[in-house]
Amino acid sequence: MGKLDGRVALISGAARGIGAQTARRMVEAGAKVMIGDLRDDLGRKAAEDIAGGKDTCRFVTLDVTDPDSWQAAVDQTVEAYGRLDVLVNNAGVFIGQSLEEISFDEWKTLVDVNLTGTFLGTRIAAPALREAAKDTPHGSAIVNVSSIAGLVGSMVDPLYSMTKGGVTTFTKSVALYFGRRGDRIRVNQIHPGVIETEMGEQTYSARAKALGTNDVDAAKQASLHMHPIGRHGTADDIAGGIVFLASDDAGFMTGSSLVVDGGLTAQ
Repeated sequence: MGKLDGRVALISGAARGIGAQTARRMVEAGAKVMIGDLRDDLGRKAAEDIAGGKDTCRFVTLDVTDPDSWQAAVDQTVEAYGRLDVLVNNAGVFIGQSLEEISFDEWKTLVDVNLTGTFLGTRIAAPALREAAKDTPHGSAIVNVSSIAGLVGSMVDPLYSMTKGGVTTFTKSVALYFGRRGDRIRVNQIHPGVIETEMGEQTYSARAKALGTNDVDAAKQASLHMHPIGRHGTADDIAGGIVFLASDDAGFMTGSSLVVDGGLTAQ
């Protein structure tokens, strides 16, 4: 028996990185998964690789800033697999510009993807999640991927921190909203630390720039030194936490935060 037997999940921004590994771990746990992303070729390949010839993972084109795209993704998930039990709002962008250097268009991109995307996914998936919650022991689940930058300030990208802070309080507020209504939709969030993904590599470059150097390797080593556990995180470290929050093992959790950061914010 898997943790997610019989469940169906939709994951945004899942063509690669944390999203793709989460899809893989969810399928291994017994779920059927719809990968949503704008990168069609990459997303289709990821879905095919994860499914391994079975109908356990599919791909849908998803622009998280577009309500019609979200509605189509939810509809296609329900049409393909009969229900929607889990939504993972994973799509996010990191710009890596300072307060005074960031352009207004770059700021809008941060807001549109990190905040609007999370709002739209939650709002549009809610009816399907509410319906599926009727026949499962602990209801349906939403997992928002925030960041440690949503808990503490970030000198590298204060505007990224601002958007992820918004996700942090939104998660708590929506958990209360669904809970008080009796909708049986649990809403929790995970806060990754520095993860060895493409976005993680962007943070090293941004840190080197903020320190007034172009020495990315030195910035990476400085970041590594900040982690008491002795290493940076991997996509699988975060995927495992998301699977837990989506499962009935987290059935008494809502509005909660799971920090997976190698001890960085414990200091």
